[in-house]
Amino acid sequence: MSSDMLIQEVDEELRRDRMRKLWRQTGPWIIGGAVAVVLGVAGYEGWTWWQKTQAARSSDQFYAATRIADGTDIAAAKKALDDVIAQGSGGYPMLAQFREAALLSQNGKIDEAIAAYDGLATSLNDTHLRELALVLAGNLLIDKGDVAAVEQRVGGLITPASPMRNAAREVMGLVQYRAGKLDDAMKSFQAIITDPLASRDAQNRVQIYILQLQAEGA
Repeated sequence: MSSDMLIQEVDEELRRDRMRKLWRQTGPWIIGGAVAVVLGVAGYEGWTWWQKTQAARSSDQFYAATRIADGTDIAAAKKALDDVIAQGSGGYPMLAQFREAALLSQNGKIDEAIAAYDGLATSLNDTHLRELALVLAGNLLIDKGDVAAVEQRVGGLITPASPMRNAAREVMGLVQYRAGKLDDAMKSFQAIITDPLASRDAQNRVQIYILQLQAEGA
């Protein structure tokens, strides 16, 4: 291998590292907007439950479990969330399932977390929450570079009717990039730029991805 080829390969790998670091830094912003949906449901379900029963037991139980999950005792956090799933009322068992899947992901149990999100996607009645679960599962598959697996989950969300379409496009673009499909990634990101309903934050973030792709010859 010539020195020029070696330098080129090293340069490309450094660029990929930058892209991965950028995703790890900005990825949570994708999820942030989606999680707002869940938090909105939490507020609505909590209020409805309070109105109907004048009791906040499930609410207290759920938020106590999330505080434990924010700590370092993983076993205690899982038990607390499992208790909410088994005993909670209203929307709190569902919220606990989302939080438990996130807990698995945070602790490196990626396959288990994906399975948990997939389970939510097949069991929930609310369309938006199903779509959220699919995007979160697809997000965890990015580092595997498995385009087919991600598309299986989020490909159906890339429609004008889905409020999660741009999150799905971003996840698709990132896994396409990870798999070396730079032109496909460019198309996914440009679809976000041209979507009049895409948020300014999403468009600004994707513009950075596009500049990186252009630097790599896409």
